[in-house]
Amino acid sequence: MFFYMVSVTLSIPEEVKKKMDNFEEINWSGFIRKVILKKTKELEWKEAMLEKVNEEEKIAEWAQNLTKKDRERRIKQLKKKGLF
Repeated sequence: MFFYMVSVTLSIPEEVKKKMDNFEEINWSGFIRKVILKKTKELEWKEAMLEKVNEEEKIAEWAQNLTKKDRERRIKQLKKKGLF
């Protein structure tokens, strides 16, 4: 499997660039790439969880409405029998 890479230009303050230059052993491009990949995975996971929560809220709302309708039906039955 081959992945095509694109280039991204990043602007940082000159002072930060000077500090980065003090650490020549670090591949800053690779480091930033890993951080971006990690963050995008986290955000994708968050979106997936929010989708699940929204779906579960819809199901919970449906169940509450069903319960409410059933209670109303039972109350009507009890009223007909003079028990409520």
